[in-house]
Amino acid sequence: MSKDEFTKLFKYVERRFNEMDRRFDEQNEKIDDIRAGVAELAGQIRDYHQEMIMLAHKVDRLERWIHEIAQKTGVKLSPP
Repeated sequence: MSKDEFTKLFKYVERRFNEMDRRFDEQNEKIDDIRAGVAELAGQIRDYHQEMIMLAHKVDRLERWIHEIAQKTGVKLSPP
C-alpha cells in the first residue's frame, strides 16, 4: 500500500468515525432529553399521589365530622 493510498484510507476512516461520533452525540442528547422528561413526569406523579393521599384524609375527616354532627343532632344518614 502506497503512502497516498494509506492517506486516502486514513482520511476516509477518520471521516466515518467523525460521522459516527456526531450521530452518537445526537442520540445521547435525545436520550438525555427523554431521561429528563421521565424524571419530570415521575416527580409530577409523586406530587399528584401525595395530593391524593392528603385529599383522601381530608374527605375521611369531613365524613367523620358529618357522622358526629348527625349523631349529636339526631339526624339519620342514609347509607351511601
